[in-house]
Amino acid sequence: MPPLSIMIKPASSLCNLRCRYCFYHNVSELRDVYSFGIMTEQTADNIIKKALDFANGESVAFAFQGGEPLIAGLPYFKHFVEKVKEENRKNSKIYFSIQTNGTLVTDEWAQFFHDNAFLLGLSLDGDYKNNKFRLDQNRQNAFYKILTAAEKLKQYDVDFNILTVLTGHCADNIDDIYRFFRGKGFRYLQFIPCLRPFGDTSENELYMTNEQYAHFLIHCFNAYVKDYVKGQYVSVRYFDNIVHLYLGNPTEQCGICGHCMHQFVAEGNGNIYPCDFYCTNEWLLGNINDESENFDTLAHCKKAIDFLRESLAVPEKCKACKYYPLCRAGGCKRSREDRDYCEAYKKFFSACLPLFRAFINEKISDTNVKKEN
Repeated sequence: MPPLSIMIKPASSLCNLRCRYCFYHNVSELRDVYSFGIMTEQTADNIIKKALDFANGESVAFAFQGGEPLIAGLPYFKHFVEKVKEENRKNSKIYFSIQTNGTLVTDEWAQFFHDNAFLLGLSLDGDYKNNKFRLDQNRQNAFYKILTAAEKLKQYDVDFNILTVLTGHCADNIDDIYRFFRGKGFRYLQFIPCLRPFGDTSENELYMTNEQYAHFLIHCFNAYVKDYVKGQYVSVRYFDNIVHLYLGNPTEQCGICGHCMHQFVAEGNGNIYPCDFYCTNEWLLGNINDESENFDTLAHCKKAIDFLRESLAVPEKCKACKYYPLCRAGGCKRSREDRDYCEAYKKFFSACLPLFRAFINEKISDTNVKKEN
């Protein structure tokens, strides 16, 4: 039985920020129901029981996202953790992670995360100037609230990554952003390309051009390699995974291998979808509260199989490309649907491929690279 990963939306699409680029806001607008509200304990219990039954003693990763998952409240998470302990009769290895904007983190939250070994993904796009798209309900930059959360997480010794939405503006300013993160002691970074809403072809500072993406990849990778060689390694998740591909090692990030992987996303009402980017009516697999549904039936239903199969096709132009073993046709299916970054990847690998030799005796392992789903 393979390990199981479940992304849970305990507060559905509810959020206390109004970020200008929120992809889940767009996804939710495409559904009949924008928000399914706060997840009930009964739904959480059904997810836990059926997940552990499916895992049959293998590992289970519970990753909480939103919206803003902390809106569900600390009692929800305390109940969830205690229920996992109660139901985990076959001693599955349990991993907890959560992605948050940080603005609701208090001492009590931080203590809870520490005590239960949660890995946090803290959303921050750089210094004050470069965090300009991450706004609160009053349209004010949330930078200082997020930075306060980071200090509190450090105080309570909570493991966390920095999650940055990779906009065109961010790509243009990556040198300043990388220096800022390094100066703050943030050693685990993830840059997530900003996606246009489905069907949108608009161009503005949120969405990278090929030139901007190439600039980001080349500049950030050079800084990444420089720090690695100096013994001051800063993890950048995408580069960590590309290095693993270069060395012939397994990767852990969904999409890096060029096709989708088995995962489940549980919305607030128990609806199950195959991917965070596709929580739409079209890709609804079923509901975990239905007595006839479990993670085995959901994994093998026609929609789940079709979803995986769709991602396997390799464009003809990629099959003969010398960079395909590392690029894998641009990785994530949703990103490829948004924009063809072929030229950006070609410029990146053409400029930086010789630098990969620095990792021949690499020490980046799955044990020291933090992960956030």
